[in-house]
Amino acid sequence: MKQSAGILLYRYAQGRLHLFLVHPGGPYFTRKDAGWWTIPKGEPMPGESLREAAFREFEEETGHKPAGEALALSPVVQRGGKTVHCWAVEGMLDPATIVSNLFEIEWPPRSGKKKAWPEIDKAGWFTEAEARARINERQQAFIDELILLTAGQKRHNRD
Repeated sequence: MKQSAGILLYRYAQGRLHLFLVHPGGPYFTRKDAGWWTIPKGEPMPGESLREAAFREFEEETGHKPAGEALALSPVVQRGGKTVHCWAVEGMLDPATIVSNLFEIEWPPRSGKKKAWPEIDKAGWFTEAEARARINERQQAFIDELILLTAGQKRHNRD
């Protein structure tokens, strides 16, 4: 069973919840938008805990290390059968400063040529409604659970 682990970074701005999402890089996702954004995530390495993998993957895909309390959210199973584990962390990150790791694939297909692409080509902060319109539909459950877990918290302006 394939597993993946990631971080849902969140903040409150103007008293509203905002969620940090990333868009996968590479030639297959260039023209795909709604439903293709995701939390920064990836597969654990041998001997690595899912939580450790989530933090490592966030740093590899954004160039930033999340800090703060990590709220464990219930895992979801995506359409392809992969189980995604997620931790929500409140934090701040300027999307313009992300630096993603690269991956290499044969491009164009069957050309024998390799090309490197950033694992993440875009990132951004989105309101709850905007995030729901962009995020992988199965990962919407992370937003639902985060809202339930933080319902009692005061909504401060933390810009």
